[in-house]
Amino acid sequence: MSKEIKIILICLSIALAMGVCFQTGYYMGLEQENVPQTEDPYLASIEEAWNKINAYYVENDSIDYELLSQYAIEGMLEYLDDNHSAYLDPEAYAKDAEETSGSYSGIGVVASLIEGNFVIVSIYDNSPAAQSGLLAGDIILAVDGITTEGMSFAELIIRVRGEEGTPVTLQILHSDASQPVDIIVMRAEIDVPSVYSEMIGTIAYIIIDRFSQDTDEEFSKLLKDVIDAGATGIVLDLRNNLGGLLNTLINVASCFYSEGNILTVRENDGSTREYDANKQSVTTDLPLVVLVNGYSASASEALSGALQDHDRAIIAGTTTYGKGSVNVMYALPNGGGLYLTTARWFTPNGNLIESAGITPDFVTDLTGDELVQWAVDYLNGNID
Repeated sequence: MSKEIKIILICLSIALAMGVCFQTGYYMGLEQENVPQTEDPYLASIEEAWNKINAYYVENDSIDYELLSQYAIEGMLEYLDDNHSAYLDPEAYAKDAEETSGSYSGIGVVASLIEGNFVIVSIYDNSPAAQSGLLAGDIILAVDGITTEGMSFAELIIRVRGEEGTPVTLQILHSDASQPVDIIVMRAEIDVPSVYSEMIGTIAYIIIDRFSQDTDEEFSKLLKDVIDAGATGIVLDLRNNLGGLLNTLINVASCFYSEGNILTVRENDGSTREYDANKQSVTTDLPLVVLVNGYSASASEALSGALQDHDRAIIAGTTTYGKGSVNVMYALPNGGGLYLTTARWFTPNGNLIESAGITPDFVTDLTGDELVQWAVDYLNGNID
């Protein structure tokens, strides 16, 4: 090999080496950019992935970062495999706050996600839904032409609710039908009274539809009225009651017994907190029958379990839904919310409600007014 060729090869090798060193230094330099500040290696990896997508993804100018963050949160929640934890975008978060306060603009139905379908559990009297022909048990297949398959509950709420006086078209499968139908419903301001009552002879029939902010006050006033009317017993209907606020539940339960545990909460660190009955302005020791079904969930299950464990009531109907968890809504910086399961509920006797539900003392296939009549007959002494 000639001296000139050797010199050329050496120069090429040096140049190649310098190029490799340059490239290595370049990539090493990239690794030092946007170093995550957190010491948690898992959180740091998430932050690092976000930074890399932001800086180097080939089409990063087309990224919707609000949507990207939503997908990241939903991905984490999907891993938890907990049907009761969810992400609410800013619009859904605002609407959730509206509903808890007792009124909203919509159509007047209560729906639940059951075996992958959005099922109408109950309909408010005189609501747009009631006037349009919607029925309890109907499955919502689409909203304004958009299928509900794979839709989150938060998205369903957003699409069904809207400005008062505007229409929404629901594709509905009635429980007794094989083909769906389209039903147009005109949205309106929905007042959500949570407590109803009537006297059946000397028996007070009381429905608690949900445990909202004002339910305990409504219930206390109504309870005084039925006592003053000379009621000799109470039928408390919690069928289709999907739950609500913990403090409201405690106050309602305390109207039926003034001492003792109502429920125990076990936190994620294993610690427990007991919620006991508190003093109420109106209380009663009248004989009590509580009606439940598979759509009785959360706070309604806790109330049923407490009354059952204290031998304060006869529970009648079918096994309840089995949602015995504490869920906390955390506000997120983007205006949305993280609805997260943080603890489990146990009845006074230590029974876990989650996935198990409350098994009635009297299990029956009776539904509707027939079960109400059974309860009235029981309290009147006509059934052993």
